Amino acid sequence: MRFVTFEQNQRKGLAIEVNGELRGMMEGAEGYPGDLLALLQQGPAALQGAFHTLAAAAPIEEAAIRYLPPIERPGKIICVGLNYADHTKESPYEQPDYPTVFPRFASSLIGHQAAIIRPSVSEQLDYEGEMVAVVGKGGRNISLERALEHIAGYSIFNDASVRDYQFKSPQWTMGKNFDSTGAFGPRFVTADEVPLGGKGLQIKTRLNGEVVQQASTEDLIFSVAELVAIISEVLTLEAGDVIVTGTPSGVGFAKKPPLYMKEGDICQVEIEGLGILENPIAS
Repeated sequence: MRFVTFEQNQRKGLAIEVNGELRGMMEGAEGYPGDLLALLQQGPAALQGAFHTLAAAAPIEEAAIRYLPPIERPGKIICVGLNYADHTKESPYEQPDYPTVFPRFASSLIGHQAAIIRPSVSEQLDYEGEMVAVVGKGGRNISLERALEHIAGYSIFNDASVRDYQFKSPQWTMGKNFDSTGAFGPRFVTADEVPLGGKGLQIKTRLNGEVVQQASTEDLIFSVAELVAIISEVLTLEAGDVIVTGTPSGVGFAKKPPLYMKEGDICQVEIEGLGILENPIAS
């Protein structure tokens, strides 16, 4: 199942994609099944019921909607750094033997086709294409063997990073949370539509049509299951929480000369089976 959260005429809605066509309903309409976060909190049966309801709804013209993040305000956005060995090699860090975790906040999120904003205080706006795992069932101290039972599905993220602010301190939070830098979407794809744990999916980032990152999610150092188990030793995971699993090599700050995003650029992150997340860059 593939779900899209959108806005049309200042009203929010939820749609599904079937055979390349969107079908959906607006918030407040009779029979509206609820937003994606509410459905995840209710469980798999609610998601399935919403899919059948929306499958019978009217088609939605894609050109007439504004994409929103699949989950607009996740309870937690947990990002993982240095989770591809090649990316760690191009960074100023040694490969850690424990996940490098930092938070993003919902105020930084934007949807597919919305502009990623380069802040006026910096010219070091970098791209980071990443796979997202979305929690469907909460829990604490989740075992590795049961971890993937807690993942409802997957999506795409561009963890656009303001590098000079990221490296102002040993902790990266400031450079990772400028407004309108966390592109998320366009679809939430249920876990049954991709390989177990989202493994083996090709991931590519393109800047103005040129491939700048290319890898496979098979190369993740800490798998989705391992991340769920390790993170839940510390945090109680909740339905709708988002785990942004890390970026492969090829980021702009590591290139010589550095390649940063600027106004007028177009950045795309494509993940096999999940689609393409595209965002223009603005100042």
